[in-house]
Amino acid sequence: MSSTVKEPKISMPEVAHLYKICSQVRRDIVRMVHAAQSGHPGGSLGCTELFVALYNEVLNHDPRNFTIEGTGQDVFFLSNGHISPVWYSTLARSGYFELSELATFRKINSRLQGHPATEEGLPGVRIASGSLGQGISVANGAALGKKLNKDNNLVYVLTGDGELQEGQVWEGMMFAAAHKIDNLIAIVDYNGRQIDGDCDDVMPLLDLAAKWHAFGWEVIEVEEGNDMQEILNTLKLARDKTGKGRPVVILLKTEMGNGVDFMMGSHKWHGIPPSDEQLESALAQNEETLGDY
Repeated sequence: MSSTVKEPKISMPEVAHLYKICSQVRRDIVRMVHAAQSGHPGGSLGCTELFVALYNEVLNHDPRNFTIEGTGQDVFFLSNGHISPVWYSTLARSGYFELSELATFRKINSRLQGHPATEEGLPGVRIASGSLGQGISVANGAALGKKLNKDNNLVYVLTGDGELQEGQVWEGMMFAAAHKIDNLIAIVDYNGRQIDGDCDDVMPLLDLAAKWHAFGWEVIEVEEGNDMQEILNTLKLARDKTGKGRPVVILLKTEMGNGVDFMMGSHKWHGIPPSDEQLESALAQNEETLGDY
Protein backbone atom coordinates (compact mmCIF):
# COMPACT_ATOMS: atom_id res chain seq x y z
CA MET A 1 0.00 0.00 0.00
CA SER A 2 2.78 2.43 0.86
CA SER A 3 6.47 2.76 0.10
CA THR A 4 9.66 4.05 1.66
CA VAL A 5 13.20 4.51 0.39
CA LYS A 6 16.48 4.53 2.26
CA GLU A 7 19.07 5.25 -0.42
CA PRO A 8 20.95 8.53 0.25
CA LYS A 9 20.49 11.17 -2.43
CA ILE A 10 23.12 13.80 -1.65
CA SER A 11 26.29 14.00 0.42
CA MET A 12 26.34 14.80 4.12
CA PRO A 13 28.06 18.21 3.63
CA GLU A 14 25.28 19.21 1.27
CA VAL A 15 22.65 18.07 3.74
CA ALA A 16 24.39 20.10 6.46
CA HIS A 17 24.21 23.18 4.23
CA LEU A 18 20.48 22.60 3.67
CA TYR A 19 20.02 22.53 7.44
CA LYS A 20 21.79 25.90 7.63
CA ILE A 21 19.29 27.27 5.14
CA CYS A 22 16.50 25.83 7.30
CA SER A 23 17.85 27.65 10.33
CA GLN A 24 17.84 30.93 8.42
CA VAL A 25 14.35 30.35 7.03
CA ARG A 26 13.10 29.79 10.58
CA ARG A 27 14.63 33.11 11.59
CA ASP A 28 12.78 34.74 8.70
CA ILE A 29 9.48 33.13 9.70
CA VAL A 30 9.49 34.25 13.33
CA ARG A 31 10.76 37.74 12.46
CA MET A 32 8.10 38.25 9.79
CA VAL A 33 5.23 37.09 11.98
CA HIS A 34 6.51 39.05 14.97
CA ALA A 35 6.91 42.26 12.96
CA ALA A 36 3.38 41.99 11.57
CA GLN A 37 1.98 40.73 14.89
CA SER A 38 -0.06 38.43 12.72
CA GLY A 39 0.47 35.21 10.80
CA HIS A 40 0.93 31.47 11.10
CA PRO A 41 4.30 30.37 12.49
CA GLY A 42 3.51 26.80 13.60
CA GLY A 43 2.85 25.13 10.26
CA SER A 44 5.48 27.28 8.56
CA LEU A 45 8.19 26.06 10.94
CA GLY A 46 7.01 22.47 10.58
CA CYS A 47 7.34 22.55 6.77
CA THR A 48 10.70 24.32 6.61
CA GLU A 49 12.74 21.25 5.69
CA LEU A 50 10.28 20.33 2.94
CA PHE A 51 10.41 23.76 1.30
CA VAL A 52 14.19 23.99 1.52
CA ALA A 53 14.54 20.52 -0.01
CA LEU A 54 12.07 21.26 -2.81
CA TYR A 55 13.50 24.59 -3.90
CA ASN A 56 17.18 23.77 -3.43
CA GLU A 57 17.43 20.16 -4.59
CA VAL A 58 14.28 18.81 -6.19
CA LEU A 59 12.25 21.20 -8.33
CA ASN A 60 13.23 21.85 -11.92
CA HIS A 61 12.65 25.61 -11.76
CA ASP A 62 14.21 28.88 -12.89
CA PRO A 63 13.66 31.74 -10.39
CA ARG A 64 14.92 34.34 -12.87
CA ASN A 65 12.50 33.28 -15.59
CA PHE A 66 9.25 32.76 -13.71
CA THR A 67 6.03 32.48 -15.70
CA ILE A 68 2.50 31.79 -14.56
CA GLU A 69 2.24 28.93 -17.04
CA GLY A 70 5.42 27.24 -15.82
CA THR A 71 6.13 25.75 -19.24
CA GLY A 72 9.27 23.63 -19.21
CA GLN A 73 9.54 23.71 -15.42
CA ASP A 74 8.11 21.89 -12.43
CA VAL A 75 5.20 23.75 -10.85
CA PHE A 76 4.41 24.03 -7.11
CA PHE A 77 1.10 25.06 -5.54
CA LEU A 78 0.58 25.84 -1.86
CA SER A 79 -2.99 24.87 -0.98
CA ASN A 80 -2.76 25.57 2.77
CA GLY A 81 -1.88 29.18 2.03
CA HIS A 82 -1.75 30.31 5.65
CA ILE A 83 1.81 28.95 5.92
CA SER A 84 2.92 31.65 3.49
CA PRO A 85 5.87 32.80 5.69
CA VAL A 86 7.89 29.66 4.95
CA TRP A 87 7.10 29.94 1.25
CA TYR A 88 7.99 33.62 1.00
CA SER A 89 11.27 33.08 2.81
CA THR A 90 12.18 30.12 0.61
CA LEU A 91 11.23 31.96 -2.58
CA ALA A 92 13.30 34.98 -1.63
CA ARG A 93 16.31 32.88 -0.65
CA SER A 94 15.99 30.96 -3.93
CA GLY A 95 16.22 34.17 -5.96
CA TYR A 96 12.61 34.87 -6.91
CA PHE A 97 12.67 38.36 -5.36
CA GLU A 98 14.84 40.47 -3.07
CA LEU A 99 15.25 39.45 0.55
CA SER A 100 14.43 42.98 1.68
CA GLU A 101 10.84 42.48 0.53
CA LEU A 102 10.29 40.01 3.39
CA ALA A 103 10.07 43.05 5.68
CA THR A 104 6.78 44.02 3.97
CA PHE A 105 4.95 40.85 5.09
CA ARG A 106 1.25 41.54 5.74
CA LYS A 107 1.61 45.28 5.18
CA ILE A 108 -0.85 47.31 3.13
CA ASN A 109 -0.08 47.10 -0.62
CA SER A 110 2.60 44.47 -0.03
CA ARG A 111 3.00 41.63 -2.49
CA LEU A 112 3.50 39.38 0.55
CA GLN A 113 -0.03 39.11 1.89
CA GLY A 114 -0.95 36.81 4.77
CA HIS A 115 -2.30 34.34 2.23
CA PRO A 116 -0.61 34.22 -1.18
CA ALA A 117 -2.21 36.40 -3.83
CA THR A 118 -1.60 36.94 -7.54
CA GLU A 119 -2.90 40.49 -8.06
CA GLU A 120 0.49 42.13 -7.48
CA GLY A 121 2.44 39.52 -9.46
CA LEU A 122 4.77 38.05 -6.85
CA PRO A 123 7.20 35.70 -8.64
CA GLY A 124 6.76 32.10 -7.56
CA VAL A 125 3.04 32.39 -6.82
CA ARG A 126 0.65 31.12 -9.47
CA ILE A 127 -2.68 31.07 -7.62
CA ALA A 128 -4.28 32.85 -4.69
CA SER A 129 -4.65 30.28 -1.91
CA GLY A 130 -5.76 29.93 1.66
CA SER A 131 -9.40 29.21 1.04
CA LEU A 132 -8.76 25.61 1.97
CA GLY A 133 -9.52 22.61 -0.19
CA GLN A 134 -8.79 24.01 -3.65
CA GLY A 135 -5.15 23.15 -4.26
CA ILE A 136 -5.52 19.61 -5.57
CA SER A 137 -8.18 20.74 -8.04
CA VAL A 138 -5.87 23.44 -9.37
CA ALA A 139 -2.95 21.01 -9.51
CA ASN A 140 -5.09 18.58 -11.50
CA GLY A 141 -5.72 21.22 -14.11
CA ALA A 142 -2.08 22.25 -14.31
CA ALA A 143 -0.93 18.64 -14.59
CA LEU A 144 -3.45 17.89 -17.36
CA GLY A 145 -2.27 21.03 -19.14
CA LYS A 146 1.30 19.78 -19.08
CA LYS A 147 0.18 16.47 -20.55
CA LEU A 148 -1.70 18.24 -23.35
CA ASN A 149 1.35 20.39 -24.08
CA LYS A 150 3.69 17.38 -23.97
CA ASP A 151 5.60 19.00 -21.12
CA ASN A 152 7.26 16.22 -19.12
CA ASN A 153 7.79 18.30 -15.99
CA LEU A 154 5.86 17.64 -12.79
CA VAL A 155 3.23 19.40 -10.68
CA TYR A 156 3.53 19.45 -6.88
CA VAL A 157 0.87 20.55 -4.39
CA LEU A 158 1.07 20.83 -0.60
CA THR A 159 -2.05 20.48 1.53
CA GLY A 160 -2.58 20.45 5.28
CA ASP A 161 -4.01 17.45 7.11
CA GLY A 162 -6.79 19.51 8.66
CA GLU A 163 -7.54 20.71 5.14
CA LEU A 164 -8.48 17.15 4.22
CA GLN A 165 -11.72 17.77 6.10
CA GLU A 166 -12.81 19.80 3.05
CA GLY A 167 -14.94 17.79 0.62
CA GLN A 168 -13.41 19.32 -2.49
CA VAL A 169 -10.13 17.60 -1.66
CA TRP A 170 -11.71 14.18 -2.04
CA GLU A 171 -13.38 15.12 -5.30
CA GLY A 172 -9.98 16.22 -6.59
CA MET A 173 -8.42 12.97 -5.42
CA MET A 174 -11.01 10.92 -7.31
CA PHE A 175 -10.61 13.04 -10.43
CA ALA A 176 -6.82 12.65 -10.45
CA ALA A 177 -6.98 8.87 -10.23
CA ALA A 178 -9.84 8.57 -12.73
CA HIS A 179 -7.91 10.58 -15.32
CA LYS A 180 -4.57 8.89 -14.56
CA ILE A 181 -2.86 12.17 -13.74
CA ASP A 182 0.50 10.55 -13.10
CA ASN A 183 2.60 13.72 -13.37
CA LEU A 184 1.18 14.96 -10.06
CA ILE A 185 2.77 14.67 -6.60
CA ALA A 186 0.62 15.73 -3.65
CA ILE A 187 2.17 16.22 -0.21
CA VAL A 188 0.18 16.24 3.03
CA ASP A 189 1.63 18.18 5.97
CA TYR A 190 0.62 15.50 8.46
CA ASN A 191 1.28 17.20 11.79
CA GLY A 192 -1.97 16.08 13.39
CA ARG A 193 -2.99 19.59 14.43
CA GLN A 194 -5.23 22.38 13.18
CA ILE A 195 -6.42 25.74 14.41
CA ASP A 196 -8.98 24.38 16.89
CA GLY A 197 -6.91 21.53 18.31
CA ASP A 198 -5.65 18.10 17.39
CA CYS A 199 -7.20 16.68 14.23
CA ASP A 200 -8.25 13.60 16.19
CA ASP A 201 -10.37 15.82 18.44
CA VAL A 202 -11.85 18.00 15.70
CA MET A 203 -12.50 15.49 12.89
CA PRO A 204 -10.46 12.26 13.05
CA LEU A 205 -8.66 11.49 9.80
CA LEU A 206 -8.31 7.78 10.67
CA ASP A 207 -6.19 5.71 8.26
CA LEU A 208 -5.11 8.27 5.70
CA ALA A 209 -2.84 5.91 3.80
CA ALA A 210 -5.67 3.45 3.29
CA LYS A 211 -8.02 6.23 2.17
CA TRP A 212 -5.63 7.66 -0.44
CA HIS A 213 -4.83 4.16 -1.66
CA ALA A 214 -8.55 3.36 -1.98
CA PHE A 215 -8.96 6.54 -4.05
CA GLY A 216 -6.40 5.19 -6.54
CA TRP A 217 -3.20 6.96 -5.50
CA GLU A 218 0.33 5.66 -5.04
CA VAL A 219 1.01 6.30 -1.33
CA ILE A 220 4.34 7.04 0.36
CA GLU A 221 4.46 7.43 4.15
CA VAL A 222 7.23 9.35 5.93
CA GLU A 223 7.57 9.08 9.69
CA GLU A 224 10.38 11.65 10.02
CA GLY A 225 9.06 14.59 8.04
CA ASN A 226 11.59 17.00 9.52
CA ASP A 227 14.60 14.87 8.65
CA MET A 228 16.27 16.38 5.58
CA GLN A 229 17.77 13.18 4.24
CA GLU A 230 14.47 11.34 4.65
CA ILE A 231 12.64 14.10 2.79
CA LEU A 232 15.15 14.06 -0.06
CA ASN A 233 14.96 10.28 -0.33
CA THR A 234 11.17 10.40 -0.37
CA LEU A 235 10.91 13.13 -2.99
CA LYS A 236 13.25 11.14 -5.23
CA LEU A 237 11.12 8.04 -4.74
CA ALA A 238 7.99 10.02 -5.56
CA ARG A 239 9.52 11.27 -8.82
CA ASP A 240 10.48 7.71 -9.70
CA LYS A 241 6.86 6.64 -9.25
CA THR A 242 5.42 9.25 -11.63
CA GLY A 243 4.49 8.36 -15.19
CA LYS A 244 3.07 4.98 -14.23
CA GLY A 245 -0.65 5.65 -14.45
CA ARG A 246 -1.35 6.82 -10.88
CA PRO A 247 -0.97 10.14 -9.04
CA VAL A 248 1.44 10.06 -6.08
CA VAL A 249 0.88 11.31 -2.52
CA ILE A 250 3.41 11.73 0.27
CA LEU A 251 2.05 11.62 3.83
CA LEU A 252 4.73 13.68 5.59
CA LYS A 253 4.58 13.49 9.37
CA THR A 254 5.95 16.81 10.62
CA GLU A 255 6.07 18.60 13.96
CA MET A 256 4.18 21.89 14.12
CA GLY A 257 6.55 24.60 15.33
CA ASN A 258 9.62 22.46 14.69
CA GLY A 259 12.88 24.17 15.62
CA VAL A 260 11.37 26.46 18.26
CA ASP A 261 10.93 24.48 21.47
CA PHE A 262 8.06 26.45 23.02
CA MET A 263 6.01 26.20 19.81
CA MET A 264 6.35 22.43 19.41
CA GLY A 265 3.77 19.93 20.60
CA SER A 266 0.76 22.23 20.55
CA HIS A 267 -1.82 23.58 18.11
CA LYS A 268 -1.79 26.95 19.90
CA TRP A 269 0.93 28.33 17.64
CA HIS A 270 -1.09 27.68 14.51
CA GLY A 271 -1.84 31.37 14.09
CA ILE A 272 -0.42 33.65 16.80
CA PRO A 273 2.75 35.78 16.78
CA PRO A 274 5.56 35.56 19.33
CA SER A 275 6.17 38.30 21.88
CA ASP A 276 9.44 40.25 21.94
CA GLU A 277 10.92 37.84 24.47
CA GLN A 278 9.68 34.79 22.59
CA LEU A 279 11.16 36.16 19.37
CA GLU A 280 14.58 36.45 20.98
CA SER A 281 14.32 32.90 22.27
CA ALA A 282 13.32 31.57 18.84
CA LEU A 283 16.17 33.42 17.13
CA ALA A 284 18.65 32.13 19.69
CA GLN A 285 17.57 28.58 18.89
CA ASN A 286 18.28 29.16 15.18
CA GLU A 287 21.67 30.73 14.70
CA GLU A 288 22.08 33.29 11.96
CA THR A 289 23.94 31.57 9.15
CA LEU A 290 23.08 33.23 5.86
CA GLY A 291 22.18 36.79 6.83
CA ASP A 292 18.89 38.29 7.93
CA TYR A 293 16.95 40.49 5.55
